[in-house]
Amino acid sequence: MKLGDIPITEIMTKEVVSVAPNQKLIDVKHIFEKKKFHHHVPVTENGMLKGMISLTDFLYAIKNASLDDNEVVYHTLLVKDVMREHPVSEPISSSLRDLTEILAKGDVHAVLICDKGVLKGIVSTADVIKYFLKNNN
Repeated sequence: MKLGDIPITEIMTKEVVSVAPNQKLIDVKHIFEKKKFHHHVPVTENGMLKGMISLTDFLYAIKNASLDDNEVVYHTLLVKDVMREHPVSEPISSSLRDLTEILAKGDVHAVLICDKGVLKGIVSTADVIKYFLKNNN
């Protein structure tokens, strides 16, 4: 099967953990601390994509704070203070080729998948690599 024929729905993570713009940074910290997490947290409001916080964005925002939950920064900064607006996203009708072309540029490591602005999934470079390893042995 050609890359252009493989629907992105076969690869994307469909159960996406997201946060709302008015949540505190402590919530993002707790998400990043979970095992098997992609290190990209979409920001949604009523299901609609509003932005994304990468692990790099998070670390830059907390500066020299420790990982102690009691650090002031986790309780004063909001998601909307840290998130990147207008993250890279693709329609749910996209193919694996569409995604690999975006990821190959190296500017981003995850692409959000949307249907008319509603978040439906996420695909990371790791997801694409795992797909190829599983299906091309």
